[in-house]
Amino acid sequence: MEEVWIVGAAETPYTRHPPQEMTTGALLADGATRALAHAGLEPGEIDGLAVASFTLAPDHAIDLAWRLGLRLRWLMDDPNGGASGLNMIAHARRAIQAGDASSVLVLAGDLFRGDELERLLRGFNSALRERDPSTTPNELFALVTRRHMETTGLTAGDYAQVPLAQRAWAAGNPGAVYRDPLSLADYLAAPVVAEPLRRYDCVPVVAGADAVVLSGTKARRGVRLRALRSIFNHDGQTGGGLETGLAAEAASLYGEAGIEPGDVDVVSVYDDYPVMAVIQLAELGLVPDGDLHRLLHERLATRALPVNTSGGQLSAGQAGAAGGLHGVVEVVRQLRGEARGRQVEAARIGLVSGYGMVVDRYGACAAAAVLEATRPAPLP
Repeated sequence: MEEVWIVGAAETPYTRHPPQEMTTGALLADGATRALAHAGLEPGEIDGLAVASFTLAPDHAIDLAWRLGLRLRWLMDDPNGGASGLNMIAHARRAIQAGDASSVLVLAGDLFRGDELERLLRGFNSALRERDPSTTPNELFALVTRRHMETTGLTAGDYAQVPLAQRAWAAGNPGAVYRDPLSLADYLAAPVVAEPLRRYDCVPVVAGADAVVLSGTKARRGVRLRALRSIFNHDGQTGGGLETGLAAEAASLYGEAGIEPGDVDVVSVYDDYPVMAVIQLAELGLVPDGDLHRLLHERLATRALPVNTSGGQLSAGQAGAAGGLHGVVEVVRQLRGEARGRQVEAARIGLVSGYGMVVDRYGACAAAAVLEATRPAPLP
């Protein structure tokens, strides 16, 4: 089967306060321009487009394609939030392998103004409206965090190691919105948002866009997509939210990639809340001894295990649907040796996961991919 490469990856500058004249479409267009420049491609060489955005409406992927001047053979919109980045990449990969497209631009981004975010959260889907339209994601994942605490014995000081380590990584990322040092005392003194979640457990919403460009075997350059697995509605919302479904796919993912979890050099897991980062790391086999306390205090806190080296969404910010692509862009940068200020030495194998789309009580979509650094080679 034809191999697929990520030949370009880029991110617009994230910001808490975008200019008044900025629009979601303009952000996505900027991300597209940056990714194409990184790939060394012109718009006319792109024949596939995938877009994820909550705030592009009333426009769709085809409207954006028109504004970007793209003439396409393959097109998709993706509404799957934190899983959308990898979901679009999975579909783009198959499109390239099937010959439906040769080079696909994958875009995700959002810009919320006024009460747009609140309206999105309050009317996210019918299941949440029927349950309680006043319930927020913070409250839902506070419940998940409490369940996880009861199951594992972890404390607030343990979960704190996720945002603390990521803030330390963010110090080396000029694109992270929050880069100031963060101490355990700062974390514990922060206001409680929904017990036991504090301010630094909850992703800050920003404006921004992320983009990657995928090409087929003829590219033979960039970062190779070794394996990708997705799972949707794995438990029918009947569990406690302590699983994403990735554990059932991990063996197949690593088998296709031809590696073991211990071969991974750099990781990006979807970090809307620290508990979900911990759960994904465990499901993906990165806690081989099962000791979560040791993972947090000896591997994450010391940064011995490079996780969310951009600062993750907890420090870089969550640009709506772009959150599902943010980790891909960061891992590509690491594998290409372009993560100045935070570069993981000799990074060759990267692992990325995505998670999201609360249906009734917690996320129902998850995906993970293995990426491999390859030496750039001239096009045939």
